[in-house]
Amino acid sequence: MSTQRNLPEAMFFDMDGTLFQTETILLPAYHATFDVLREKGLFTGETPPEERILGALGMLLEHIWQRVMPDASVEARQAADELLLHFQMEALKQGQGKLYDGVAETLQALRDKGVRLFVASNGLEDYVGHVTEAMGLSPLFEDLYSAGKYQTRSKVDLVKIALDTHQISSAWMVGDRSSDVEAGLKNNLTVAACDYAGFREAGELEGAHIRIRSFAELLEYV
Repeated sequence: MSTQRNLPEAMFFDMDGTLFQTETILLPAYHATFDVLREKGLFTGETPPEERILGALGMLLEHIWQRVMPDASVEARQAADELLLHFQMEALKQGQGKLYDGVAETLQALRDKGVRLFVASNGLEDYVGHVTEAMGLSPLFEDLYSAGKYQTRSKVDLVKIALDTHQISSAWMVGDRSSDVEAGLKNNLTVAACDYAGFREAGELEGAHIRIRSFAELLEYV
């Protein structure tokens, strides 16, 4: 791993497992979702293990549900999408959810250094927007990019859109999954891999230029 690097013009941040401790609202919403799916007759049997949804964080939604309930109908997966979002939004309205330690302070410090900050997430537009607002981060970000809004097939494409739109020449990609590493490397960005959420699988962060074990550690490299 490298030590200090030149200050970039911009940084792109994944949301779940990077900025936001997703499980703080995800897991209760996950169980509530399957309760309703069973009530509606769209799913039978026990709720799939939590590890399936946690291990799928960072994927596109369609791939998440293929992993969580591979034998379910398209109707059931669409209902699961809507229900999970609903229950997570309700949790945020009730003041639930938590950022990782040092996120707000570190983002503010980066802004103070003149770095332009963006979110780049494979999540739904409403989810990304609501989490950013509920956690008090909206004033820190110049723009939010989500696969849900731009209908991108990969985070590589999502980050490329943001780079082109804002005419950014040097940037970092900060995230905790292989999709973040790929998005950074394929767009010729410095990749800072977050190794603290515990959602990743072995080898996912290979190729990253920097690996951090707390969010605040990011400042040590700029």
